[in-house]
Amino acid sequence: MENNIITIDIEKMMFTANGKLNLVVNTHINIGELVALFGQSGAGKTTLLRILSGLIKPDKGIVKFGETVWFDSSKGINISPKERNISFMFQDYALFPNMTVEENILFAQPKKSREDALELLAVFGLSEFSKRKPSGLSGGQKQRVALARALARKPQLLLLDEPLSALDADMRVALQNEIYQAHKLLGATTIMVSHDLNEVFRLASHVLCIEKGLIGRVGTPDEVFSDSSVSGKVQITGQIARIEKQDTINIVTVISGSNQIIKVIAFDNDMENLQVGDSVLVFTKAFNPIISKLM
Repeated sequence: MENNIITIDIEKMMFTANGKLNLVVNTHINIGELVALFGQSGAGKTTLLRILSGLIKPDKGIVKFGETVWFDSSKGINISPKERNISFMFQDYALFPNMTVEENILFAQPKKSREDALELLAVFGLSEFSKRKPSGLSGGQKQRVALARALARKPQLLLLDEPLSALDADMRVALQNEIYQAHKLLGATTIMVSHDLNEVFRLASHVLCIEKGLIGRVGTPDEVFSDSSVSGKVQITGQIARIEKQDTINIVTVISGSNQIIKVIAFDNDMENLQVGDSVLVFTKAFNPIISKLM
């Protein structure tokens, strides 16, 4: 069973804007899952990603990927980031400014293959930008390049630190789809830091909530955030995060701008023009919640 899980049991003293905080994480992640790390700024989410990547050494504990030990303080084991076969996509994308898009992709490949690089560029709609440098790209294009470069390494673990935080709402929705497709394409475990509930519901199969350095709620998005679920609130706008078919009805999960979760029952004829990512208005009529697309 151990060869199918990532084991994390570590402690690390952090120095935050609010003073010292001891990060204590003892959890397991199934290999192949897309996991969201959710919590307030300064809770330890990015530090945990850096520990998994090997960029930060824990004070004590153990990190195992399957049966391979990456870190064990009791045995003096701490293998390098290069040996862990991970890709880390930072908030600012960290593209090399002196390299073209194609060169950025080639740099990340363990075995250089221009054919594979061009294939990745095609997958992310970047073929026409292959000879441009990052300064000539939009924010969304840079995000695509960074994601393609992360995949070029063919990692077993993909770490994403709020990859869409700098983008507007429409671009976020489009690129959330690309992150999901990249996860499926790669077949690797993906761990993503996010403050956006809509993003979590759309992408993650598993959520770890970090609160003041400690793992709190753990489970599926529905399990973790069920205490925040509401129905039938008047005049709430948000985005559709999920549509689930159940017999003759659909359960539509909407995330409002204030990260409020609304679940609405809708029949097939109500769903004709609705899809994941749409901006909608949820309102009540005769005590029943109604969902309507915003134009």
